[in-house]
Amino acid sequence: MQRLAKWRFMKDKIFKTYRYILVPLLIITVLLPIGCARNQDLITGDVKEISGNGTPASLQKPGMRQTSNAKAGSAIVEMETVTIPTLQEPPPPLDYIVGPNDTIMVTVSNHPEYSAGLFSASTTQISTFGTQRGSRVDGNGNIQIPTLGLVKVGGLTLPQIRNNIQEILKQYLKEPSVVVEVTEYKSYPLYILGQFRNTGVFYMDRPFNVLQGLALGGGYDISSANPKSARIIRNKKVLPVDVYELLMKADQAQNIWLKPGDTIFMPDNKNQVVLVFGAGKTGMSIPLPSSGLNLLQAIAIAGFQEIGYHAKRVFLIRSLSPTRGQLMMVDVDMITRGEALPIELCEGDVIYIPKSAMTSWNEAVSEILPTLQAFGAIISPFVQLKYLFKD
Repeated sequence: MQRLAKWRFMKDKIFKTYRYILVPLLIITVLLPIGCARNQDLITGDVKEISGNGTPASLQKPGMRQTSNAKAGSAIVEMETVTIPTLQEPPPPLDYIVGPNDTIMVTVSNHPEYSAGLFSASTTQISTFGTQRGSRVDGNGNIQIPTLGLVKVGGLTLPQIRNNIQEILKQYLKEPSVVVEVTEYKSYPLYILGQFRNTGVFYMDRPFNVLQGLALGGGYDISSANPKSARIIRNKKVLPVDVYELLMKADQAQNIWLKPGDTIFMPDNKNQVVLVFGAGKTGMSIPLPSSGLNLLQAIAIAGFQEIGYHAKRVFLIRSLSPTRGQLMMVDVDMITRGEALPIELCEGDVIYIPKSAMTSWNEAVSEILPTLQAFGAIISPFVQLKYLFKD
């Protein structure tokens, strides 16, 4: 009986001891999935793209807009995802077209004795006659050939130039066989700038696409370059081309043909900023620290807490790529009251803070444009395409 009583005493003691360990563990096990589920869609700085008609983002067509309303507990009261269609252009002609500053060499293959005398006294000659020689094309597209005078070559292909000169020479030679070559290409510049290993001006001797243009740069240092913000500029305008998608995902839709004067720019990853403006204050670019920066912090740094603003509708433009971005309206009051998690900012975010109530992007655009134009050099390609370079 004593042994049985001792056993019951030990069993009760063990049960009481483990009850204080097991019960809390069970509670945590039950509640943990609930906490994760509650915050799954509220991960700091992450916004899920949900179209108004329930179409997944992966199935959206290029150029399609999708709008979603906020979920319970989210400070984002409205979000629109915008895709800018990639530029579509026909391929350029394969034959090289001679232009100003090119140097071409003209010889008569079946009358070599005439080549030296016929082409030796040109004032635009840039090399001593030997096995090769050349004449520079002037700004009007002409070359000077002694005896023949000015000959139009600009805007023509090599076969066209050859045929024209042959027709002229028939006045002096029997069945002349003319050979025309470009000895120096100088009319179609391509600018490779930024964090490439090889930067400068390159001259295209044939049609180049984006990949071929990037190859001229000799690659880039992944530790210092920012390929997600790489851009192609034509006539001072950013083109809707996603260089990152082309490089990392082999998206050939981004591999467009380049044109003379195009610039491929690879920015660095050091000067990452967000732009905050509105409510009568001058725009302010705020460096994005490696530790992160949320929306409330940016508003405070820019000094809007002191002057007051309409916190129910703060406008946020986020660039996902040069051709894709999100337009959000944020209820900052919800974050301030602790009803929603802070929104972490990303590189290139543009924050517009209205002085009074605005309910749509159309109302805000007229206020936004002047500041975007003033800060055009630092804003993301998507923002430039969406607001500054609309045709």
